[in-house]
Parts: sequence; structure tokens; C-alpha cells
Amino acid sequence: MTPATAEKTVKCVVWDLDDTLWDGTLLEGDELHVPDANRELVRALDEHGILQSVASRNEPGPVDDRLRAFGLDEYFLHPQVGWSAKSASLRTLIQALNIGADSVLFVDDSDFERAEVARELPEVRCMTRQELHELVAAGRVLPRHVTADAARRREMYQAEDRRRSHQETFQGPNEEFLFSLDMTLRVRHATTADLDRAAELTQRTHQLNTTGITFDQEELAALVRDPGHRVLVAELDDCFGTYGTIGLAVLSTGPEWTIRLLLMSCRVMGRNVGTALIAALARTAAAHGARTVAHFRPTDRNRQMLVTYRFAGFVVESRSEDHVVLTLPDDRIPAVPGYVRLLTDDTTTAAVSGTTQEITR
Repeated sequence: MTPATAEKTVKCVVWDLDDTLWDGTLLEGDELHVPDANRELVRALDEHGILQSVASRNEPGPVDDRLRAFGLDEYFLHPQVGWSAKSASLRTLIQALNIGADSVLFVDDSDFERAEVARELPEVRCMTRQELHELVAAGRVLPRHVTADAARRREMYQAEDRRRSHQETFQGPNEEFLFSLDMTLRVRHATTADLDRAAELTQRTHQLNTTGITFDQEELAALVRDPGHRVLVAELDDCFGTYGTIGLAVLSTGPEWTIRLLLMSCRVMGRNVGTALIAALARTAAAHGARTVAHFRPTDRNRQMLVTYRFAGFVVESRSEDHVVLTLPDDRIPAVPGYVRLLTDDTTTAAVSGTTQEITR
């Protein structure tokens, strides 16, 4: 498989089934066969973080059975199987996955179906399976670099679907719901393997972002090597699976540890884990004999992060139109919410030795 050249990123491939994903027509009772090239491509797309689904004019039950028999059912999110127009199926899918139509490839053997989708959803790129294979071989589909989060993107979508279903049926206060998730937040030093995702977070995260500073991979790598800085990443898991890398902190160290940048992915909106991440940073600084200072630059979207700092006990030391400096009083120790288990790889923070330590409440 050849990595993609620079053009619009492909986020999802939607397959027709009859004479496209498999050879043969299900309703006509044909003996169905999935070509090896298609099997290999389904796996390659998945390994490179490209989501996949199905849009097929068939009955759902038999389709589910056949995909399961072929061992391919787990790869397809929100399969659209029924008798609606293919464009309607794609609209439903695009909304469910929360992606742009221009990031979708639609693969179908029927000239009519491709024309219908092209007319109703002109941003969607329509093609035959042969054209899809050629596009992949030309390096125009698969990304060149695959982060750990990208490689498990489909699993994270599936976990989020289970999580959402649990939330919709949960009866009780929000705090009880958060306890039911059994969340674990791991805060650790960034490694070279983390820098793609870390740079992506600085460029894409605007709402849960304290200063809006952006870093590319080279800049982050230089900070990782700099003894006067710490670059930390946060990963969140719960009983339904992983959210992946959801947080980043860049600190300058010394007598004061200054949080230059703190951000959280919108994946964890409503999980209230920002306080736990701040607690990890402040407690680690205190364990190294330093006080904690935080910078905040207001935008029209990030006020929630200032509220999070204040809720954790920070007080405003100085303020200008575009810059706020906050400090954590020496007698304040940020609490870790009871519904989050917090782990850190900084052994100085914990009273016992080891490579990963739990910070108690």
C-alpha cells in the first residue's frame, strides 16, 4: 500500500456490497466471494485510521450475517442497509460520524448510484472499486504518518457509540454517571511517538485551550529535549474503551513551574477531567519544590479553561486585555475528582518508587 500524496484527507470509505465489496448479488442467491484485494484494502484502511461503512440496497439481517461470516462486520461503522437512496444513506452516515462530505469516498459498481450521489452530494468523491484500488496504489488515500490514536480510530468511535448509549439510558445525577464510567487518566512525559498527535492537538483544539499557542513536531521535540521544559501528554480510558491522547501540557520549569499551554480534546467535553490534569501538574511541581503559575489568553471560545483554573484554586495575579497570569497558593492542593483515577509517571510525585504511580485523593 502506498501513502497518500498531499490532497484532501480521506476520512471514510463507504462501500456498496453487491459486486463491489463482494462478488455476486445477495438477493439473487449468488455464491458470494470477497476478493483478497478487497480484504487487504479493508484492513489497510482500518490500520491507517480511515473509517469505513456500507451503503447497500439489501435487507439488514442477511447483510449482517454475510459480513459476520466473512469476518468483516467489525470494520464497518453505522452500516446503511435498506431501500433508501444512496445519497440519503450517506447523509445519515456523515452526520453520525461528524465528518465532512468532502472527506468521503463512495465506492459502487452502479453508474446510476454513483450519479445519484454525485448529483445530491457533489462533495463526495464517487468511484468504482477498481478506481479505489488505483487511487490507493497511486498514494492518494492512505496517510503517510499514522499516530497511535489514528490506528485505533475505529475502535474509539465504537467505544464512543457504547458510551453514548449508556449515557442516554443512565438514570441518575451527572456525578453518578461519571463514576459509572470508571475513568483512568494517565499523565506522562511525551515521547517522539507522541509528537504527531501533540502537534495536531495544538493546531485543532480551540475551545479547551488555555493560550492558543501552536507547536509543530520539531518545536515540541526541542522542548522535550530542553531540561528547562516539560511536555506532558494525557490519555484517558474508561470502562467502554480508550479516548486516546486527549490532553497536552507544556511547562517551563525552575523555582516556578509555568503552564504555558494546557489543552484538552473536545472528545472529553463534559467528562470534567481538566481538574484532574491540573492536579497532576500542580502536585508534580510541588513535589519538585516549585510553585505553579499558569498563563491564560482569552479568546471567544476558551473561557471554560479559565473557570477550570479558578475552580482548581488558582488566583489571578495580573491581568491585561489579552493575558492573564494565575498562581496557585502554597496552601492549596488541587483535588482529584473522585470519579477519576489519576496516574503519573513522575516518581517524585508519589511517596513510593515505581515507573507509574497513582496520585491519591
